[in-house]
Amino acid sequence: MFSDINEQLIKINGDLRKKQKYKVQIEDFQKELEAVEGKISQLNDQLKSDQEDVNKLERMSLTNLFTTLSGTKDEKLSKENKELLATKHRLGEVLKTKSDIDESINEIRNKLQPLSNVEDDYQKLLLQKEALIKSSDSAHADKVLELSEQEGSLRAYIDELNEAITAGELVKESLMDAENSLEKASNWGTADMLGGGTISGFVKHQHINDAEDYLHDAQTHMRKFQKELLDVQEEAKLEVDISSLLMFADFFFDGFIVDFMVQGKINDALDETREQYDKVTEVLDKLEDQVKKKTEELELVQKEKKFVVEQL
Repeated sequence: MFSDINEQLIKINGDLRKKQKYKVQIEDFQKELEAVEGKISQLNDQLKSDQEDVNKLERMSLTNLFTTLSGTKDEKLSKENKELLATKHRLGEVLKTKSDIDESINEIRNKLQPLSNVEDDYQKLLLQKEALIKSSDSAHADKVLELSEQEGSLRAYIDELNEAITAGELVKESLMDAENSLEKASNWGTADMLGGGTISGFVKHQHINDAEDYLHDAQTHMRKFQKELLDVQEEAKLEVDISSLLMFADFFFDGFIVDFMVQGKINDALDETREQYDKVTEVLDKLEDQVKKKTEELELVQKEKKFVVEQL
């Protein structure tokens, strides 16, 4: 009975922390979802406006005839079509983001479902603990159960740290892939500037497309990384603005597609990607240090509990 309640205390402390963590994560995802839905509405309005601008230029009229004769029509139409393309592209990215967030919220809700009665279970366990202490002949019984709760909290916290580390490693992986693609795009862009011709331009464009996919993955993983950090950031004393990391890819999706042929834009994206990689690495190093520290604390608690149990 004594060993059973010890194990239950360890498990239920972990469940209580998980439930709180999942609730905080859902609340944060909901805030993001509201912002994304606002962005979708804004982009839909922009798309409608851009399409109307293109339609106006394509329509035959006195103004259309004048711009055609003066040689400015094609230039204006090209500009408007480029803006239309950029808006469509950005809308597609934001719709993918909304889908990612919806999926993440559903995943967390599924994880929350088995934990719906964990508070009631904890109260029942506390009554069992109290009864066991009262019925025990040993003065050390309450200390063992207290140490079991500490053990459960430490184990749960270490699990949360490791989950954050796993999420962060996925961010680094995507950023590294994006960096590789952008390096290739930059190299082919240099060749293009030196007269590489159609092939170099095509290959450069392909690498930019790959980089964009990897950056979308990085942003998705960054969002999950940020949620994992919500529960450990204060306790782990992490002084880092994760929100800035979360938004770093927006510059790429918002305007980069329009200027993807500009070599400077490719190099700017490459520098930014490397900077974000270094920031994530810094956070992960701090998390690893925290895991080491808390693992040492856990070992001390387990050692003390073993000693007290031997006195029973």
